[in-house]
Amino acid sequence: MARSRWHLLNQLDKLLPEGLLVDSAWLKSHGYSTQLQNLYVKSGWLEQPSRGVFRRPRGALSWQQVVISLQTILNYSPLVVGGRTALELQGYAHYLPQSTTRVHLYGPKAPPPWVQKLPLSVKLIYHNDRRLFENEPVAKGISSVRWNVETGKMLDVTAFRGGDVAQLNWGQWDWPLTLSTPERAVFELLDELPNNESFEQVDALLGGLANLRPDRLQKLLQDCASVKVKRLFFYFADRHNHAWLKRLSKETVDLGHGKRMLVRGGVLDPTYQITVPGDLNGVR
Repeated sequence: MARSRWHLLNQLDKLLPEGLLVDSAWLKSHGYSTQLQNLYVKSGWLEQPSRGVFRRPRGALSWQQVVISLQTILNYSPLVVGGRTALELQGYAHYLPQSTTRVHLYGPKAPPPWVQKLPLSVKLIYHNDRRLFENEPVAKGISSVRWNVETGKMLDVTAFRGGDVAQLNWGQWDWPLTLSTPERAVFELLDELPNNESFEQVDALLGGLANLRPDRLQKLLQDCASVKVKRLFFYFADRHNHAWLKRLSKETVDLGHGKRMLVRGGVLDPTYQITVPGDLNGVR
């Protein structure tokens, strides 16, 4: 019995990298009973940051460790870091106030409830990307973005409709953190207007995105389910007259009909029939 326990403990060293998280169900599926889990916690081989959640000790718990655990070991793919957070991490929002208290996650399946009970300094905000995108334009195939924890290598990062996701290596062991591409993150950011983002900051951010890829933007425009987001996209693109705008086929994009009141008491933009803040509309 003791030999079997030591074998399982050595196996855990290979299956669970230091600092990353698993839940009790994952441990049981790999042969670790509740009694053995409790023994490992009591012995200091595992720590329990929240009820039913375990990790091998490795410094303070970070949100990156939580998300990487969900994306890889716990197989909550497709789940990506998106919106403003993805743009910040890829260096596109360095001149804006950093929203370090909120991390935006996008996918068809919400993270488990225990995520919100972890002792983190940020709040993880989940968005259902099926509401924003039809046919999972970028996320399809992301389930193949799997990390082999024994070799430390990705199995596949290809076969994404609309283009590959972005990826950052994070931490001492270059753990893979999967993000929305800048193109997709723009659509996710625009969806937060006007309730959770300001027009002024979005305008400043879009003004700096001169190198977006038009082929990917066109695909996202075709698959975006939100008329509001598509109208806002072209509104800001027109304001800044980026070179990639000339390579988009606006006539193939369904922009819907009728007016969209986004700002109460705002000014109606005649081209895209959306209300925007008056001071923003006057600055070109």
